Amino acid sequence: MSQRPNYLIEFYRIGAYVKVSIIDPATNIEASIVGDPRASEAELTRVAVRKLEYVMKKKRGEGKG
Repeated sequence: MSQRPNYLIEFYRIGAYVKVSIIDPATNIEASIVGDPRASEAELTRVAVRKLEYVMKKKRGEGKG
């Protein structure tokens, strides 16, 4: 079973939105999303992790477009 990476995640409440910043400390690649503050922390984290993994693939040349 693979272990989940230890990403650094920060949540910022900005008015009617929540900005979630996520960093992979091994590569220093960062991504962020803006979400609904009514969404759960788990849901916002899931979306941020998916975006970070997408950005990391793009930087490695594995992404589409």
